[in-house]
Amino acid sequence: MSNHSPAPATYNKRPTATAYLCTLMVGVGAATFILQAVGTHPERAWQAYLINFLLFSAIAHGAVLFSTLMHTVHARWSGPLSDLAEAFTAFFPISFVLFLMLFLGHGYLFPWQGQDLHGKEPWLNLPFLFSRNALGLLTLYGLGLAYLYHALWFKISARGASGPLARYLQRRWQRRPPDSGRYRQRMNVLSILYMLAFSIVLSVLGFDLVMSMDPHWFSTLFGAYSFVKAIYVGFGALIFLAALLHLSPGNGFSLRPAQFHDIGKLFFAFGLVWADFFYAQLVVIWYGNIPEETAYVIERIMVAPWQGLAWTVFGVCFVAPFLILLNKKIKMVPAAMAVLCAVVIVGMWLEHFLLLGPIYHAHAGALPLGWTELLIALGFLGLLAGAVAAYLGQFPEVLAVRAEEGR
Repeated sequence: MSNHSPAPATYNKRPTATAYLCTLMVGVGAATFILQAVGTHPERAWQAYLINFLLFSAIAHGAVLFSTLMHTVHARWSGPLSDLAEAFTAFFPISFVLFLMLFLGHGYLFPWQGQDLHGKEPWLNLPFLFSRNALGLLTLYGLGLAYLYHALWFKISARGASGPLARYLQRRWQRRPPDSGRYRQRMNVLSILYMLAFSIVLSVLGFDLVMSMDPHWFSTLFGAYSFVKAIYVGFGALIFLAALLHLSPGNGFSLRPAQFHDIGKLFFAFGLVWADFFYAQLVVIWYGNIPEETAYVIERIMVAPWQGLAWTVFGVCFVAPFLILLNKKIKMVPAAMAVLCAVVIVGMWLEHFLLLGPIYHAHAGALPLGWTELLIALGFLGLLAGAVAAYLGQFPEVLAVRAEEGR
């Protein structure tokens, strides 16, 4: 239990230090992207943009999945964590706009344009690719926001409302009081539909925005690998945020050690699933020994400068979490879990760079990773953190939850 007692949640109209910091991060990232995009090597800016779009969108997708999953299985222990996970829906509209902006850089992002695709042209063409992905994201985000709308009614009706948006929803529901049983049934349906859309849309995004960049290589497991990876990083981001709030006095948010232990076990489990999917792809390709398949793997794990990065990703995203999380006590230490989850997320950013980097930097003598990539990533981090902070500012009641409260 936290050593501070929960404080009443109130809406603060003044910009906080978090808001100023996130604005600065976004400004630095945007300036770096624009300067690089109008410079002599615009492709570098767009490639960093794609990598960060994939990672930070996956974080939001996976974090929201936690709430829908816990609601579906009626897990009472996860109440405060589920409430916190729903804050990541605030990034959904931003993510959709960021996806649409990818079209501006299509000339630098899709190397298969103008190539002989050996019959894949009906699938790999820009109008169809952007149309299906936009439709998929709209469906996923629509389901996530509809689920949030119904979930907020239960929170606001039980805890009150102090933020402007929360008060607006409260007045709306007071004029036409919803039926709690019907809202609960809708949440059940929406949570299942979100998880179904999550698996389909994340698979298609993995096929279209990662695997297709090398159009002559394919893996039937790549879609599942993509959405399991999103769950892994999403749960990691949720643990990081929960630990950060738990350790910050005065905000009213606290969790019991057992709750940190339970979500730590889920994080550990999906880390194993991610590693298993990685291995399942690798071993089949290795034993099949088909040149067009093995070339993709060899280039990333046996050829400089990528082989060092591959081992780094393996160590940071699997070996270290596996060895550390075998210890039960570590899962109940918020500070330790925050550090570990942050390291895994950084490792997954490098994993995206490993998958896409050799395509865009085919003859790189050194690892093409510098300040441009780091500062653009900082901008995306600022967008995600700012969106979550804005949500928590509009619905501060989410934080004023005792650890004992269930869903």
